[in-house]
Amino acid sequence: MRQSLLLLALAVPAKAADKPIPVAPLDRKGPVRYETDVAPIFAAKCQVCHSGKLTEGKFDLGTHAGLMKGGKKGVAIVPGKAEESRLWMMASHRAKPIMPPKTEDNPLTPEEVALLKLWIDQGAKGPAVDVRSRPKVVVGLPPALVHPVRAVAVSPPLNPPPDRGGIQGGVVAAGRGNQVHLFDAKTGDFLKTLTDPELKTPDGKPADAAHLSLVESMAYSPDGKTLATGSFREVVLWDPDEGTIKQRLTGFADRVVTLDYSRDGKYLATGGGAPTEDGEIKVFEADTGKLVVDIKGGHSDTVFGVCFSPDGERLATGGADKFVKVFAVPSGKLLKSFEGHTHHVLDVGWTPDGKRIVSAGADSLIKVWDYEKGEKVRDIPGHKDQVTRLTFVGKQSQFLTAGGDATVRLWNAENGRAERQFGEGKDFVYAVAASADGSVVAAGGEEGVVRLYDGKSGKLVKALLPPDATEPGRK
Repeated sequence: MRQSLLLLALAVPAKAADKPIPVAPLDRKGPVRYETDVAPIFAAKCQVCHSGKLTEGKFDLGTHAGLMKGGKKGVAIVPGKAEESRLWMMASHRAKPIMPPKTEDNPLTPEEVALLKLWIDQGAKGPAVDVRSRPKVVVGLPPALVHPVRAVAVSPPLNPPPDRGGIQGGVVAAGRGNQVHLFDAKTGDFLKTLTDPELKTPDGKPADAAHLSLVESMAYSPDGKTLATGSFREVVLWDPDEGTIKQRLTGFADRVVTLDYSRDGKYLATGGGAPTEDGEIKVFEADTGKLVVDIKGGHSDTVFGVCFSPDGERLATGGADKFVKVFAVPSGKLLKSFEGHTHHVLDVGWTPDGKRIVSAGADSLIKVWDYEKGEKVRDIPGHKDQVTRLTFVGKQSQFLTAGGDATVRLWNAENGRAERQFGEGKDFVYAVAASADGSVVAAGGEEGVVRLYDGKSGKLVKALLPPDATEPGRK
């Protein structure tokens, strides 16, 4: 009784304007299960702020044990009594502060409120084993018609000796589905496909691809002699000239969705991680593949963007937890944190002088931050959907963005002005890259097509596809 009175004292009744979420009628014959009914609600609505390293109010909803323990305000659940449980009262908007907060715009549905109530009334029982286990995942080939372009990269100009039979000039690399294709950056002509000869499907058949799963990220080394490609739980380092694999980096928890080389070519940074779990940030020696630092708990959710500062001494990151953060290299020490995006931060970049950071968000905004002052300089609107990728053009103050509104845009980081738009896209654009001088721009997305543009005029040069593919909408 004393515990119930304490909970009611801590829960302030919601105002009339905060209408309680109705409890939907449930037609259930069996008990509500934590694993299949309740845990998914917490994962979708609560664990961004209450799981892993980020546990606001010292309340961890990542496990049943943490949930029942409560936070700094005491226990949140009274088994058998939902209406005396602070968690349910706040989640159903019957007590303040309501959860998730209004700023999240992600309230529980009447069905979720009903499930949570019934589960608590039934005793709030947990799973047989309460651990943050990582299920074994068997990766197979993506369906034949699934071939989005999630990653593109433009190489520095290469001039290998003629006797190597190598690729002359700049190259556009593109991940299409689980394939990696190379095209001539000037003409758009197809050059080759990079294939792992030892890659096999789960049933032992040759995969004839670069990765089993989708290619999520890629980056050229500053000297153009290595192409790094990221996929599910691995990064492959290729010799693009020879078409062979130099090295394979493993040990990742989930997809590797972002890659960046330091300008001196010394380090390779990776970002990724499983949704709703601690994001992964790793820094490797580029030449040896040796892990330099594994930044634990840097973000409380997937890391979508990593970018080295021009001097290579700092690493900017952005994640699904809506934060932009900066870490020291190679120590991994957190230096600064920037908060302001209202949705996932999908990419980050540094101005050439290293004084400002630019971030791209799923809230359709680009934000510019003053690193030293630790404050926002400006918002840059313009995209009508998620800003999926951001890349600076060489050492210039101009940067490119790709968006879910099927556009690619060029901006000036000094004043926030839009300078150019690249058209022709018909669907979500995931990736964009440019040559150092800005003369070549390549972008790709859900259509499975890479579009090569004249970076100076914005005109389409060519739609790039491998020989066996057809551009959507054309026979």
